[in-house]
Amino acid sequence: MVSRVFSLGLRGIEGYLVTVEVDIGPGLPCFEIVGLPGAAVREARERVRAAITNSGYTFPIRRIIANLAPGDIPKAGALYDLPLAVGILAADGQVTGPEELARWAFLGELSLDGEVRPVRGVLPMCLSLPSLGLGGVVVPAGNAAEAMAVPGLEVGGAGRLEDVCRAFDAGGLAGLAGGLGGDREADPAETGRDHGDLAEVEGQEHAKRALEIAAAGGHNLLLVGPPGAGKTMLARRLAGLLPPLTHAERLEVSKIHSVAGLLPPGRGLVEARPFRSPHHTATVAGLAGGGLPPVPGELSLAHRGVLFLDEFPEFRREALELLRQPLEEGVVRLSRKGLSLAFPCRFSLVAAMNPCPCGYLGDSRRACRCGQGDLDRYRRKVSGPLLDRIDMHVEVPRPQPVKRGTGRRGAGHAEGPGEGASVQLASGAVRDRVVEARHRQASRLSPAGLITNAELEARHLAAEDLVRLSPPARLLTQQAVFSLGLSLRARDRVIRLARTIADLAGRAEVTEADVAEAVGLRGASG
Repeated sequence: MVSRVFSLGLRGIEGYLVTVEVDIGPGLPCFEIVGLPGAAVREARERVRAAITNSGYTFPIRRIIANLAPGDIPKAGALYDLPLAVGILAADGQVTGPEELARWAFLGELSLDGEVRPVRGVLPMCLSLPSLGLGGVVVPAGNAAEAMAVPGLEVGGAGRLEDVCRAFDAGGLAGLAGGLGGDREADPAETGRDHGDLAEVEGQEHAKRALEIAAAGGHNLLLVGPPGAGKTMLARRLAGLLPPLTHAERLEVSKIHSVAGLLPPGRGLVEARPFRSPHHTATVAGLAGGGLPPVPGELSLAHRGVLFLDEFPEFRREALELLRQPLEEGVVRLSRKGLSLAFPCRFSLVAAMNPCPCGYLGDSRRACRCGQGDLDRYRRKVSGPLLDRIDMHVEVPRPQPVKRGTGRRGAGHAEGPGEGASVQLASGAVRDRVVEARHRQASRLSPAGLITNAELEARHLAAEDLVRLSPPARLLTQQAVFSLGLSLRARDRVIRLARTIADLAGRAEVTEADVAEAVGLRGASG
C-alpha cells in the first residue's frame, strides 16, 4: 500500500513542497529512502524505527521504500522524520485519515523515544504553504509560535509522535495544540533592547550627527580615530537610533534568522533590528554564508539592521572585497554545486579603524611610530573601490576632558551651555527625529517600492519626484565632482546623503546647505 504525506523543503529562504511517498510491499525486510537524501535524511531510518516502536506502535517488518519528491533536488536535515513516520503508519493502516493527509504538511525531527524536536527554517517554509494549496501544518511544539506568525494558517504543535497519531484517531489534526496563525504583538522587552545611550559618549558631536544621518537614511559609515576615542561606543549605539521594524521587515528578518536557527525560543518573529559584529578573523563563508544546504552569513543576518566591522583593515582582503557587490545590490549571491541562491542583505555598514598601524597618527598627545611604508601597507588593506561604497568617512579624534557637575548627570553631560546639546543628542531624541525622517522617505519612495534613501539607484536619482534636488544644489554637486574628483558612484552617494539631511530637517527640497554637509561627511578620501 502507498501513502502520500506532504512536507516542505528550503531553497535559500524560500520554501517548496516535498511529497513523501511510502510504499510497503512484499520482499526482504528493508527501509530505503530515495530522492537525493542527505546524510541526516538517510539516518532518519534508525530514528523513525525507534520512535515508532517506543511510541507504542508497530514498525512493519516488510520492504519499505520512501521517496522524497521531487527527486532531482537534494534533501537535507532531520525535518523529514515526522512525515516519514506518519507515512509509514498510514501505509500500514495504523493511522487513517486520507483527507487530513491531503490538507496538512508535516515537519519535525524525532528522538528515539518519539519526542518531536524543533527544526530550522519553519517560518519561510510555512509562508509558502498558502500558495501551495495547503491550509495546515503540524510542527514541533517548539516551533509552533514561529508557524503561527503566518496569517490564516492552521497550526498544530506536536510534542510527541503519539500526539499526532491520537489526533488522527480522534477525527482530525485540528485537535492538536495550536490554532490559527496571526501577527503577535511585539514584546516590549524585545523591541526595547538596550544598546546604550548616545549621550553617554563624551563629545564627538560630528560623529553623532553622522550616526543620526546613517540611521535616518540607511547609509554606510567609516569611523577613523585613535584607540579609546569612542568608535566602538558610537557604532553600538546606532542600532538604538533605528526605528522599530515594520511587520514586513519583521517577516524578512525572521525568515533569515529562522533558516540560520537563531530565532529566540518560543518567539514567532524577531522584534528588534539586528546588530551583528563579527570578529576580524571571520572567513568569507562566515560573512557571505555557505554550506550544504547554504545558510545565511553575517551579511544577511544583519539585514534591516547594522553590520559593525571593528578593526576594519584587519579583516582578510578577500572578506572585505566580498562586501563590494552586496553594498551596491543589497543581495548576497551564492552558487554551490549547481544551486544558485540569493540572500537579502540590506544593512547599514559601520566600519571602525585606526588611522595607522600604531593608532596614533595625528594624535595630539602621543606620537606616531609608523614609517611611510607601514602607512602605505596599512591603507592598502582597504581598497579604493570599497571605500568608494561607504557614504561617510568621519574622523573621531581623541575627546578632550569634560568638566563634570556635582549633580547626578549621565556620562557625557557637561555643565553650562553643553547641557541642552546633550539632551538633543540623547538616543531617544535622535530616534524621534529618525522616525520622522523615515516617514517622510516612506511617503516619497513608496511608489518606487523603496524604504530608505540608501536604496535609491541611479535611475531613481534621475526621477525628480524621488529626490527633488534644487537647481543650486544640483550645481554645487557638479562643482564638487570636478573640484574633488568624485567618482560617479560617490556623486550619487552624496545626493542620497543630502536627501536624508533634508528629510531630517523636514525640507521637501534638497538645498545647497544639504549638499555641502553631505560633501563634508564624505571626507577628504572622496
